[in-house]
Amino acid sequence: MSDSSSLRVADADREQLAQELREHMLAGRLSSEEFEQRLGRTYAASTRGELDALKADLPLSPMALDTALAKRKATLQRRLVQETGGAVGISALCVAIWLASGANGSFWPVWVIVVTLLPLLRNTWRLLGPAPDLEAVERHLDSRREHRRREHRGGSRRHGPPRPPRPPGLPQ
Repeated sequence: MSDSSSLRVADADREQLAQELREHMLAGRLSSEEFEQRLGRTYAASTRGELDALKADLPLSPMALDTALAKRKATLQRRLVQETGGAVGISALCVAIWLASGANGSFWPVWVIVVTLLPLLRNTWRLLGPAPDLEAVERHLDSRREHRRREHRGGSRRHGPPRPPRPPGLPQ
């Protein structure tokens, strides 16, 4: 379902829009009469499309921007946790192999741990640090996802220009 305008809305969605409309009224974008009309239609709305129509001619409010940013950040945090699970699993497997082989010599799994966790630590800092860079984290996670998809579809793809067609009659 790609069209969300027909999805039903919850009371929380109506309350959020009511708060946004209050902000717009206080900023002088809506008169008190227009605010009352839109507020009544907000509480009567049953679909996402009806709510969106009530704010279509208004700029995004600071509250709406903060909400969108928080949702995006939560999505990226969830994706980072998923990536961390894979890295921790691989690191734990290497430590288990090292222990099963007698734990002799140097602790070689440290190299696997560093290689797998370093990108995750970098992205966590970019996401949760003092100056969050959500675009960089999203680009990195998207490129990793696309790389995994390409590998899953057919890992040994030939690079370079396509071969010319074989002339008929030649042996395969």
